[in-house]
This record gives sequence, C-alpha cells and structure tokens, in this order.
Amino acid sequence: MQFLGAGLGRVLGEEPILTAVVFVAAIMAAAELCARLTGGRVHASAIAIAFGLAASAAAGWACGGTRGVADIDGLGGMALLGGAALRDLAIVATAFSARLDELARAGFRGAIALVLGVVGSFALGALCGYAGGYRDPVDLATIGGGAATYIVGPVTGAALGAGSEVIAIAVAAGLVKAILVMLVTPTVAPWIGLDRPQAALVFGGLLGTTSGVVAGLAATDQRLVPYGALTSTFYTGLGCVLGPSVVISVLRMLG
Repeated sequence: MQFLGAGLGRVLGEEPILTAVVFVAAIMAAAELCARLTGGRVHASAIAIAFGLAASAAAGWACGGTRGVADIDGLGGMALLGGAALRDLAIVATAFSARLDELARAGFRGAIALVLGVVGSFALGALCGYAGGYRDPVDLATIGGGAATYIVGPVTGAALGAGSEVIAIAVAAGLVKAILVMLVTPTVAPWIGLDRPQAALVFGGLLGTTSGVVAGLAATDQRLVPYGALTSTFYTGLGCVLGPSVVISVLRMLG
C-alpha cells in the first residue's frame, strides 16, 4: 500500500493535467452527493461552482496568488483545464446542440420571451453594477452578462478584456441566480401557471439559466424539462453573441 501511495503521488506530481482532472472529479462527486442531500432542489452543477469559487478564494488567501487553485503546488494543471480554451469549447459544443427549427417550434411567445429575458438581464445587471460604483462600459457589460448566466458573464468579460475581479462578480451573480431559480420554481409554479409545455418555453426564455431552469422544472414536473431547456439553451447562446457586440455598443453610447 505504501508503494502504491508513493507511485500515485509521483504520477499526480508529474502529470499536472491528470491531477487537475482528479481534483475536478472529486469536486463534482462531492457536489453530486450534496445535491442528493437537498432532494434535487439544488443542482449539482451549481454546488460544484460554489465549491470551486470557495476553493479559489481559499487558495488566493493562502498563497497570495492571482490564479486561484492553480497557485497551489501540484494543481498548476488547473490553469489549463479551467482556462478560456476549454471553456469556450464547451460553450461552442452547447450552441451546436441547439437547432433553429426547434426554436421555431417555440413560437412567437418563446422568441419574445427569449429577447426580453436576455435584454432585461443585461439591463438589470448593468444597473446593479452602476449602483455598485462601476462606470466602465466593459465592467457593466460583464456584470450584466453575469446577471444573464454564469456562462454569459465570463464570455462577455473575456471578449472585452474585463478584469478578473469583475469576471468573478459576474460568475457569482450568475450562480446566485441559478440557485434562486432552482429553489423558487417549485414554489411559484402554481401561481404563474407553470404546468404546460408552452409555459415552460416562456419560462426558460425569460430566465435563461439552464441549470437553474432544468433543476427547477425537474422538481416541478419532469415532463416540462425539455421545453424549458430548449429556450434557456438559446438564451445562453444569444447572450454570448449580444454581450460583446450590441450590449457594449449601447453602453458606450450611453456613457
């Protein structure tokens, strides 16, 4: 056993990417266990992101670095595994899974909900950022993207060259939104008539956070999940397109 432990330690020490994969797998396993303890009301992906943010903050405090857990000896591979290249690859893969003919089936209501949801989230996030003292259009666009989803925020910030602090705020805002949608959806569903596919399409288009919408609908009625996931997936793609283009242009004109 001692030999096995020494060999494993050597492999992990010499293979930073392998170590990073094992580290992420451990976080995901712990998040899945915590999600089960909540009865499925909080999705494992949101818990995993919370764990990641906590680990990054702890690493920054302990090491005084700027790369989160990648500053810890043996976890340098996280700089690549959690970098922009793989992140953007995952986003592109998500966008390729959506089909325009499926969006057409959502109808006029779904399209209107999609536009209102994306524009409204960017506007609300930018206003919150302005109230918090941020004045740079790039910062406001990034925070607005975070109010849309925790994917749109970092993508917008990376495309516009926002600072890491602002991108972290955007991720945190998107995470809080996802968790709130997960928890609140089953409670408010009877009040807003969230009991049929058409309503789920509009719901997903207005809120957009796929993990929150899917988890919330799963706790409400599993038959509604595909419909909410459809428009919320397009929401993410639309937000990633509008953030670094239309939104930043509007903010610069207003500024």
